Amino acid sequence: MIIYLTTTIKTKWIYMKNFLFLEGAYLILGAITLLITLFVTTRPFMSKGAVKKGLFWVSLVIAIMTLSHFYITTNRMEDVKIAFEKDLPIICESRMQRKVAQTVTIQKSNEWMLEGDNFVSPNYSRPFFSARCIVE
Repeated sequence: MIIYLTTTIKTKWIYMKNFLFLEGAYLILGAITLLITLFVTTRPFMSKGAVKKGLFWVSLVIAIMTLSHFYITTNRMEDVKIAFEKDLPIICESRMQRKVAQTVTIQKSNEWMLEGDNFVSPNYSRPFFSARCIVE
């Protein structure tokens, strides 16, 4: 029972860490949007109760969009990891070269390794985060 709880807590911590890492920019944009909503709904030309209604609905939309993006991204990360273990080709975006070859094809058989959530290779200078990859 204790081992199960410890494993569950570790798993939830990893997901929360991933959530903050993956969704950090969207959380900041959401906070800015809420501040704008607060500013607009407190103007004299707005009706009474506009603050509560505005903040509620904008918060709800931001929460739904952020959670759905996190769910989609983590599912894609799991699909990429499973495909990598099966030695299927994985396409990752390369931001180093903007003009030619904007993608890199990753396969386990081509000396790529999975370290945590990053694909690394001794033949390539930088790692690729699995959230930025898709299965071919």
